[in-house]
Amino acid sequence: MMKKIYTYIFTALSVFSFTGCSDDYFDVNNSVTQPTNTGLAPQYRIEGAIENTVATAQYRGIREVLGVVQYGSQNTPAYYSESWNTFLTTGSYFLWQNVYVYALPNTADLIYLGEEYNSPHYTAVGKILRAYLFGMATDQYGSIVTDDSYNPERTIELEPEFVSQQEVYQLIFTLLDEAIAELDMDSEISLQAAEGDILYNGDLAQWKRFAYSIKARYLNHLTKKSSGEFAYDPQAVIQATQNGLASNQDNALISYGGGTAVNDNQPFSVNGYGSTRFDYFSEFFVNLLKDPLTIEEEFEDPRLSIIVPEAVNGGYQGVKTGAGVDAELADDYSLGNGGFYTSPESPTYMMTYSEVKFIEAEARFRSGDIAGAYAAYKTGVEADLQKLNVSSEEISTYMTKIDTEIGQANFDLSQIFVQKYIANMLNPETWVDFRRVDYSADIYPGLERPDNVNISLFPNEDDWLQAMMYEYNEEDRNYENMPDNNPAVRLTTPVWWDVEE
Repeated sequence: MMKKIYTYIFTALSVFSFTGCSDDYFDVNNSVTQPTNTGLAPQYRIEGAIENTVATAQYRGIREVLGVVQYGSQNTPAYYSESWNTFLTTGSYFLWQNVYVYALPNTADLIYLGEEYNSPHYTAVGKILRAYLFGMATDQYGSIVTDDSYNPERTIELEPEFVSQQEVYQLIFTLLDEAIAELDMDSEISLQAAEGDILYNGDLAQWKRFAYSIKARYLNHLTKKSSGEFAYDPQAVIQATQNGLASNQDNALISYGGGTAVNDNQPFSVNGYGSTRFDYFSEFFVNLLKDPLTIEEEFEDPRLSIIVPEAVNGGYQGVKTGAGVDAELADDYSLGNGGFYTSPESPTYMMTYSEVKFIEAEARFRSGDIAGAYAAYKTGVEADLQKLNVSSEEISTYMTKIDTEIGQANFDLSQIFVQKYIANMLNPETWVDFRRVDYSADIYPGLERPDNVNISLFPNEDDWLQAMMYEYNEEDRNYENMPDNNPAVRLTTPVWWDVEE
């Protein structure tokens, strides 16, 4: 149960894009201005490191692209993140802040404290979370700050250097490999010494499986690379998945209690600090759940009624992304809060067994192992249905329908990506997938650009958002090191892994 978030920040870290945000979580958490404290033993820091990675950084990561990946829609037309204009083009949003000011410092301290207290398991956790954070940041921005981010052993860099995404990916793999090795070492302090490991309760084997799963995720991002040390290697991806999450029991998530405190509620629930960013479910997402297998006969996904609340006037109807809703018609649409992922006690998932199986399925498909891909895909679908507590009878019907209506003979990448999209609800990883397949309607049936798209930046029907603006105050103070932040460049230029070789 998540009742509080411990945030230890050195106040000078405000150089990394720190600004206030009136509707944000941080306004209700009075610990955010506390200085970094490396005097505490690592067992008292691990909970804060985990919670800040998920409830601050990951939350803002998906919040900024909620409309981009068309999970949710706003009640107002031309909302900035849905139509890619106005506020979005100014860099006035805060994944950058949440990563560099709130989350990464905790991981840096955890790594340092693990070394100081001869407890490499804490160092390992710090590196795994650090890899996860660098990954989220680079996938949204491209080049980012790594070595020049906060380090408890040296003076803060006021004008940090940016490194290329290629370098960031190498660092991610290095951090994960080091962490996996450190989890096998002896540690003087166990991860559960103060019951702070809210992710895996001190289970080292699960932490290793999580690290391997993150590695599989990032190796699989390289599908457009065909040469050099980063050439896509499906066998390496498959090998990482074999060492990754092995069942739903390994799912990486944090839970909420649904209590009176705002930060004890899932962020996108009715009482959560991010609820106003998710007014309705999107038309695309709802329609996909009404016809997930793209077959001629009517076949509704049993997850529809579990994930999406029924509209006041009955039925399930999503709002076209970017279109908004007329007030008098509001009761015809499904609200964004109240379902499996958006209720006060809903968990936030970092990674799931189903995602690992979909990663494996894609890698096997690309390697020519269609039978193996189909088997992994089916396991992923079944795992997600089980995660959502779909009845065994409905699961059996669903899996039979897949075999009879699709089968191995008609199976392709679209089935993998559609099911992964459904299973990865509220995970910013989905935006990576959208870009890797070039926002293809062949992969995601029914996918269209939002209404009211900023046509001055995206004039053509095949123009889609490619990356995020760096925050404006980072540009003000560190413009000499920061890449080109012109909206016409930043928002439209693919990141490194998204460029064909």
